[in-house]
Amino acid sequence: MSIPHDRASLIDGAGRGLIEALRRDPTLEVVDADGPETGAARVAAAEAPGRYRSADPRDPTWLAAAAERSLHGGPVAIGAPASEVTGFTYGAVRGLLGFRGASVKLLGSHEPMPLGRPDRPGAVVEDLGVMRGVPGMTVLVPADAPSAQSAVEAVAARTGPAYVRLTRELLPTVTHGPLQIGRAAVLREGGDVTVAAVGAMVVRSLELAAELSKVGVSARVLDLGSVKPFDAPAVLRAARETGALLVAEEHSVTTGVGSLVATVTAENVPVPVRRVGLADVFEGTEGPGAAPGALALSLSRMMDEAWELLRLRGKVE
Repeated sequence: MSIPHDRASLIDGAGRGLIEALRRDPTLEVVDADGPETGAARVAAAEAPGRYRSADPRDPTWLAAAAERSLHGGPVAIGAPASEVTGFTYGAVRGLLGFRGASVKLLGSHEPMPLGRPDRPGAVVEDLGVMRGVPGMTVLVPADAPSAQSAVEAVAARTGPAYVRLTRELLPTVTHGPLQIGRAAVLREGGDVTVAAVGAMVVRSLELAAELSKVGVSARVLDLGSVKPFDAPAVLRAARETGALLVAEEHSVTTGVGSLVATVTAENVPVPVRRVGLADVFEGTEGPGAAPGALALSLSRMMDEAWELLRLRGKVE
C-alpha cells in the first residue's frame, strides 16, 4: 500500500471517539486532566458540559473520585499526560482501578520521540509495560486518527479499566478499519519476514516494507494496537509463515511489546526476533548502548535489523 501524505491528530481522533461514546452512554462522565487546549477530553466540555470537569493530573484524589463514581454510577473517561498516569498516579491506578475493577478509561497523551534533555527525564517510555502489568487492564495503542477514535469508543463500551496511549505526533491514516480489542491487523501481506509495530511505528513499518519490496523482499506488516488483550495467534501465525519477526515501538525494549512478542514466540514457535525501540535509559539521556530517539527508531535502524533477520533466515547473503 502507498503511504498517504496527509497527516491527522490522534488526539482529535480520540476526541471524536469520546463524542460518540458520550452520545451512546448517558452515564459516561469525562475528566480532563490534560489541559483544555490540548487534551482529547476537552471536547466533552462542549458536547456534554454537565458531564465534564477538569482536574489537576498530579492530584490523586480525582482518580479516587472517578473510581468510586464508576463503581456506583457509570464509566469515567480521563484524559491525562502519560507521564502523570504512570508516575504520580500509578499507585492509585493499580489499587483503585485494577484491584477494584473500576470502569475508568485513561487516555494517556504522549509526546512524540525524540524528546528529553540530559538534565531531566523526557517522554515516558515505560507506560505500556507498566499498564499491561495491572491485572484486568485493557491496553490499546492506536496508529492513526481513525483507530484512535475506534479505540476510545471500544474501551468506553467495555467493562473494567483501560489505558489508551495517544501520541501527539500527526500521522497519516494507514489502518483499514477500527481497532479491535484483542485483534492484530494485517496491513500488508508478506512471506519473508514480519514487521510488527504499535502506534507511530506502524507507518514506519509500512515504509520499511515498501523499501524491502524494491529489492524483492516480501514483508508482512502487523499492527499490534491491542497490547492487552494480545493477539497471540496472529503473532504465532506470522512466526510460522514468515520465520522471523521485527518489532518496532516508541517504548523501552526492556518491558515493551517486543518483549511480549519474544516471549510468546519462544514458548510456542521459536523464531528469530529483533526489537527496535528505546534503550534502558531515560529518553534524552546517555547510557550504555543508548542511542538518541531519532536514531534508535529510524528507518535505517529498522532496515539494518530486518536485513540481519533475513540473513539468519538465509533469504539474503
